[in-house]
Amino acid sequence: MSKSEIRRLDREIEKTAKKLEAVRRGEWWPLNGSERRAMARALAGGAYQISRGRSAGRAEQRMDTTGSAAELRLNAELTALYGERQRLITEAARAKAAKKSSGWW
Repeated sequence: MSKSEIRRLDREIEKTAKKLEAVRRGEWWPLNGSERRAMARALAGGAYQISRGRSAGRAEQRMDTTGSAAELRLNAELTALYGERQRLITEAARAKAAKKSSGWW
């Protein structure tokens, strides 16, 4: 495997790590479409409850649940990227060792 593929994976890992940190800070930009919709629904529901003079506890819980699901998704993505990077590095090392051992000297 080429070093360019490993560098591409490193960029993806860095991008995913930034997204994960943003989700932990409560930012919405790294969320996918369904997660954004769920957050917006919970936010609207909570605003409605507050405007009626009731507690928005359930809406807050939904927003927390959606945020933790996004965090879990990004964590799994990051783990998969690290695994793929390790696989590429191992393949490159095996290829290099095979090339070295096949030489006459």
